[in-house]
Amino acid sequence: MRFEDRFPDGLKVNKPRKMLKITYQAASSEFQGQLEPLVDGNKVPDISGLRKPVEIAQEIADEVMDDLDKLSRYLGRNADGRGSLEAQALLPQELWDLFPSDELEQLRSWVAKIVHNDGLVPVLDVIEQLEGERPEKLSKRTLTGVADALARLGYGIAPDPRFALRSPKPGEPVVLFDLGDAVAQLEDVSDGYRAALIEIALGSFVAHADGQISESERKSLRAKIAGVAGLSEQEHRRLAANLDWMLAVPPDLALLKRKLKDTGPEAQASIRSALVAAAHADGIIQPEEVAGIEKIYKSLGLDPSLVYSDIHAGNVSDGPVRVRAAEPGAAGEVIPDEKPAGAPKLDAARIAAIQSDTARVSSVLGDIFDEASEEPEEIGSASAVLAGLDTKQTNLVRALIAQEHWTEEAFEDLCRQSGLLASGAIEDINEWAFGTYDEALLDEYDGYEVAPDLAQELKRKFEEEIDHVEA
Repeated sequence: MRFEDRFPDGLKVNKPRKMLKITYQAASSEFQGQLEPLVDGNKVPDISGLRKPVEIAQEIADEVMDDLDKLSRYLGRNADGRGSLEAQALLPQELWDLFPSDELEQLRSWVAKIVHNDGLVPVLDVIEQLEGERPEKLSKRTLTGVADALARLGYGIAPDPRFALRSPKPGEPVVLFDLGDAVAQLEDVSDGYRAALIEIALGSFVAHADGQISESERKSLRAKIAGVAGLSEQEHRRLAANLDWMLAVPPDLALLKRKLKDTGPEAQASIRSALVAAAHADGIIQPEEVAGIEKIYKSLGLDPSLVYSDIHAGNVSDGPVRVRAAEPGAAGEVIPDEKPAGAPKLDAARIAAIQSDTARVSSVLGDIFDEASEEPEEIGSASAVLAGLDTKQTNLVRALIAQEHWTEEAFEDLCRQSGLLASGAIEDINEWAFGTYDEALLDEYDGYEVAPDLAQELKRKFEEEIDHVEA
């Protein structure tokens, strides 16, 4: 189909002078021969030496393989997935007419109805609509597959499974929304989108700090999204939906604390700067909000007393900070304004400084929350060996369970540090995990994903061994 679309009249090539010959050489040198095929009595031109037609064919083949990649991965992970709604949705759109599905149209109608309301729907309901059953475990891989399938229908799901600070829990809702058009590669986003997503996430932390989210805070965060330059219309839609989810679902401070545990002074300062900037967003800092930010600082291991100096330093205006609404005082003579009211004057230098600081904060925070950039734990040797694995394999397992996902390059580096070959290590560790826990530890998906439940069990086992040694 792609070839016919690109070359409706066929691909014309220059006729080469060389004719096709077939040479046969048996194992014994006594038997050999050469044939010259004929078509309608004519010799056949040998086009194997022509470079351009082969390059064109390879280009089309690569394009088709890329468009079938998500479907291929899904079927590789789900042996019974052929013919399912999720597989159907992952088909390239030009194949939909060849495989019509009433169920797919029903899914589209169901999603459209949810979006027409407020978009909020339990996450397990969405997965059940696509896969026909409610999963026992909710993994990032599952959510990513759901997001890819819905994107082919022109709909999105928030939180963004690829860039979210955390995934929804089984009892929580997600937000379904209109992407504006079908999308084949949700992972293709700009750096501006990634930075803005982190900033509104921190803004939602502060908005939740006083236990209630004011309308002015909602408007301020939405205005921040609308004011981000350089984003596509689709990216603005995705940001808005992710903000709706962040405002509807309370943040997980424990996760943020864990992410920041090993960060340096610069990252800590960036977090403080971003939190205070978010607090100033609506122009009013309520006492409850200050108390909430103190709680966040304390939860993150920061000195709560820093909140007041940070708020003062982070005040955008040069005037006093309004900490509570005005109350009528005793009757008396009205003090006139020092300056007549007029259009506010903007300090270009101050604005440029704020924008520069925002860019710095976004860059540092992006490194903090990018799982792919997390450094693996140093592989040590002073620990008990897991029954069924040798010391090298045990050290590799300990390093692997430090995070949920590894790129191929990072995994190979870990194996080299352990003195193991990557291919053999995967096979040995998964075979051991199946025999011991009836579950594979590693799953190949855009690199390697670590089974979360098994990782927690192994962490507990390693901690028990450490306590035993210390005792």
